[in-house]
Amino acid sequence: MIDLRSDTVTKPTSEMRKVMAEAEVGDDVFGEDPTVNALEEKIAEMFGFEAGLFTPSGTMANQLSINALTGQADEVLIEETGHIFNYESTAASHLSSVLLRPLKGVKGKLSAELLKNTIRGQNEWEPRTSVIALENSTNKGGGCCYSEQELATISYFADENNLAVHLDGARIWNAMTSTQTEPTFYSRITDTMSVCFSKGLGAPVGSMVLSSQENITEARRMRKMWGGGMRQIGILAAAADYAIDHHLPKLKEDHRRARELAEVINQCSDLSIDLESVETNILIFEVEEISAEKAVEKLAGKGIKVVPFGPQTLRATFHFQIDDEDLEQVKTVFQDIFG
Repeated sequence: MIDLRSDTVTKPTSEMRKVMAEAEVGDDVFGEDPTVNALEEKIAEMFGFEAGLFTPSGTMANQLSINALTGQADEVLIEETGHIFNYESTAASHLSSVLLRPLKGVKGKLSAELLKNTIRGQNEWEPRTSVIALENSTNKGGGCCYSEQELATISYFADENNLAVHLDGARIWNAMTSTQTEPTFYSRITDTMSVCFSKGLGAPVGSMVLSSQENITEARRMRKMWGGGMRQIGILAAAADYAIDHHLPKLKEDHRRARELAEVINQCSDLSIDLESVETNILIFEVEEISAEKAVEKLAGKGIKVVPFGPQTLRATFHFQIDDEDLEQVKTVFQDIFG
């Protein structure tokens, strides 16, 4: 099967397994795992933050960030298709007692213009708006990316209104590749940021929170409280470090292959796609005549896995373990099934 359901389906390569097996480890709850310590320092320096904290999942990284930036009964502004709002099991309200307020953006993105007149808290009966949560690249927005100008404008708006900014960077590597943004730019426009190693980079597990030393110290305490304190995690950190050094350069090829399939989809009479929204490795497109579930079945019957993203919407996501031979097979199947 050619698995285009997600970039989370990658498996560790033999080279990655080797560095995992050989990783120097220690007890991370005691702060004694040299491999994870080195990775936290490396990624924090890469993005220009004071410190980093390795976490078992992107959800935990996002929730630790929200917790660090809010007080109980605060409000977080987020685009309505954002991962934190849709795919994290209402964790923000349960763990941090905060309200997520979804706003309708464009392709999963907010803007300073859209954020105008959204801030509350002047009256005692209102929630107190304290954080803007962004996602880059966007998942349900079809892999679209914020430009540096868009992010800088939102950051300025946040500063002017005494708000913090959190960036869900689960696919920040794809966004950086697409927009050619230097990593240190993000530390200048956000207070906290999460990055993920187990999507396009292909590590088996792991994300990281990046922020000030003060926020990371508190996040480390909360990570332990929430069951995320781990022991000899150098094995996992080694995989993430290998992925940064060896798989990050491959993302541009994922983007190229996604674009090639998008052009085929655009030519299929039974499918429709917005080619202008194809910026990275994610394709979201519509099925015209049948349901998404039926289309998934048809594609699976021909050896291709995708996921339904709505009644007549599908998502296909490329990753480095899909090669050009796979791509040609996928193109042929799409043309055969959808005209």
